[in-house]
Amino acid sequence: MAARLMSAQAQVCRLGKHVASEASAVRQFHASCYTASKVALSKFDSDVYLPYEKLNKRLEVVRGRLNRPLTLSEKVLYSHLDDPENQDIVRGTSYLRLRPDRVAMQDATAQMALLQFISSGLKKVAVPSTVHCDHLIEAQIGGPKDLARAKDLNKEVYDFLASTCAKYGLGFWKPGSGIIHQIILENYAFPGLLMIGTDSHTPNGGGLGGLCIGVGGADAVDVMADIPWELKCPKVIGVNLTGKISGWTSPKDVILKVADILTVKGGTGAIIEYHGKGVDSISCTGMATICNMGAEIGATTSLFPFNQRMADYLKSTGRAGIASEAQKFQGKVLSADKNCEYDELIEINLDTLEPHVNGPFTPDLGHPISKLGENSKKNGYPMDIRVGLIGSCTNSSYEDMGRCASIAKDAMSHGLKSKIPFNVTPGSEQIRATIERDGISEVFDKFGGTVLANACGPCIGQWDRQDVKKGDKNTIVTSYNRNFTGRNDANPATHCFVTSPELVTALSIAGRLDFNPLTDELTAADGKKFKLKAPFGDELPAKGFDPGQDTYTAPPPSGENVKVAVDPKSTRLQLLEPFDKWNGKDLTDLTVLIKVKGKCTTDHISAAGPWLKYRGHLDNISNNMFIGATNYENNEMNNIKNQRNGSWGGVPDVARDYKANGIKWVAVGDENYGEGSSREHAALEPRHLGGRAIIVKSFARIHETNLKKQGLLPLTFANPADYDKIQPTSKISLLNLNSLAPGKPVECEIKNGDKVDKITLNHTLNDLQIGWFKAGSALNRMKELAQ
Repeated sequence: MAARLMSAQAQVCRLGKHVASEASAVRQFHASCYTASKVALSKFDSDVYLPYEKLNKRLEVVRGRLNRPLTLSEKVLYSHLDDPENQDIVRGTSYLRLRPDRVAMQDATAQMALLQFISSGLKKVAVPSTVHCDHLIEAQIGGPKDLARAKDLNKEVYDFLASTCAKYGLGFWKPGSGIIHQIILENYAFPGLLMIGTDSHTPNGGGLGGLCIGVGGADAVDVMADIPWELKCPKVIGVNLTGKISGWTSPKDVILKVADILTVKGGTGAIIEYHGKGVDSISCTGMATICNMGAEIGATTSLFPFNQRMADYLKSTGRAGIASEAQKFQGKVLSADKNCEYDELIEINLDTLEPHVNGPFTPDLGHPISKLGENSKKNGYPMDIRVGLIGSCTNSSYEDMGRCASIAKDAMSHGLKSKIPFNVTPGSEQIRATIERDGISEVFDKFGGTVLANACGPCIGQWDRQDVKKGDKNTIVTSYNRNFTGRNDANPATHCFVTSPELVTALSIAGRLDFNPLTDELTAADGKKFKLKAPFGDELPAKGFDPGQDTYTAPPPSGENVKVAVDPKSTRLQLLEPFDKWNGKDLTDLTVLIKVKGKCTTDHISAAGPWLKYRGHLDNISNNMFIGATNYENNEMNNIKNQRNGSWGGVPDVARDYKANGIKWVAVGDENYGEGSSREHAALEPRHLGGRAIIVKSFARIHETNLKKQGLLPLTFANPADYDKIQPTSKISLLNLNSLAPGKPVECEIKNGDKVDKITLNHTLNDLQIGWFKAGSALNRMKELAQ
């Protein structure tokens, strides 16, 4: 086993893998939700039962074929195969056809997913599915007023989602219920679950031992339509945790360290599987934090093995029956086999792991707290912190809130409060009600904090920030998961650092980046020096959770008489028209719409924030296409040259001009193109405005799949240096597409004046996905098959 030393705390080892290969999948088993077990999947799914018996039977079939020890993630994944007897299984190569147990969607992505489901003509969803209203609530004043304002502004969208859920059999979580991932953890996640969700941080459920995977809306439609879901068989990266979490070190520091090691694309195509003796020192919600932010390293998902901490959480959230049933299958299904092999192995000693602060502008730029001040001064980061923000789907558990409150109380006992605005986002109505009952909210109020609505808020750019002007250089610290340029407040000059909620609280007291609570003293109101005590807090509330207000609406037994109306004049919602089918000819002389320079996340391709209100209206939201991407030609955002008439304009405007004049185009990008959010709008918009292919050095997983689903060709340079051969004035031809086949590169000609360069482009399309391209989209292909 070859190994390379990464640091005193982390070591990466590359290991071989030995797997078997069999014939392609043929469906033999039905959805895995229904088994003879009589423990309900959740209190909201009383007629659907835990699938452990069926999972174990499927796993025995796979185990007999592969004849080798299996990792935990392989057990959970392969036990959900549609056809375990014939499925080809090669890590990193095969495309698996899977039967997820459930689907979850947040309100911003659910609009387009449900519009696609409506257009499919199906009567009811085939698996338990839910919609969660968390993305459309803007942080402005405080929780109650912001929620009331959101309900008024977004009434049309909420009514559409509620009626669609009622008609097609989905559960509906109203605005104010909380963030999708916290709701899933509290109510739906269980050890061994396979769930897909239309949000990139769906892996949060791995904190309860489930494989929860972020996808685009078209994938959700497949599962809701009872079509096997396809996923490229992931590699498995193991993270062996030794030692114990203690003091100022928190679970967040584990994933911040892993991000520092693997970078934003190091987990692409892999599941991160945590194991080792150190796991038991981490709470269930702490494990969820770690899995949640695995999205920032491009991982397919992350998970932990079932243990007592998970059982305790299940019991505390009213699911003792699930805990008991999971314990029966702990060895067979819910833990890794001894001597299983990982494609890569990272070692982290929790005893020596230092608290980290990552950023700015990327979540993989790690700074140990002892180096943060020095590194910030060296790099010219603004040292004064303007706002501290805790909560979000990553860090809003009862334990998180309690530990931060202990720091706040310690500071206030010395006459100090937060020096800066301090915003708190509860993860759910249950968390809000419980911390209010237990006096934690009152502590934050006295500390100078503002408790925001139970929603995503500033984490996704839903923040009406007034303390700085756009363009003003400033620093904020958050316990969020993502810190791309302009993400939180639409200000590209805001330097956002992500860290644990404990460090956010401590740094908010000091107000500067060069404060280290482990070593530095503060000056109390009486002039005496003191050090903050290490944080502490109960893992689970001693009095149990207070559910708060009832924010769930179950679907009626039949939705036949429910009407779903979309006003043709609406600016928020728009019924979908099918994309045009491929005409069978090569794509020749394509215009380059934009050659993107540097990082291009889904935020750059389809911005969030104020644009979220158009997520259900494809034509209107297409006005944000590529407005955050940097143009290679002039280093400017949203300013490109129209190659048809020589004028300069915004990217959407030029694309619309090309579409009106029948000009097909390509976009060209750099490494890890499309990292970040799962939003399929970043694929729908280019397709809607006339795009035919996206050519880049490499793709992020979810976005590449989304492009395939919408009939676009996602292509990568066989030689990354060929990126330099394409100029804004180039004409691109993609040839011999009639012979497009899995594993066969695409021939490409680049015309620059009289010069023609011939290059090779790779793709990962399989036979099924090539069918999507030929039909114009996956949804078109679904309709063809239905007919």
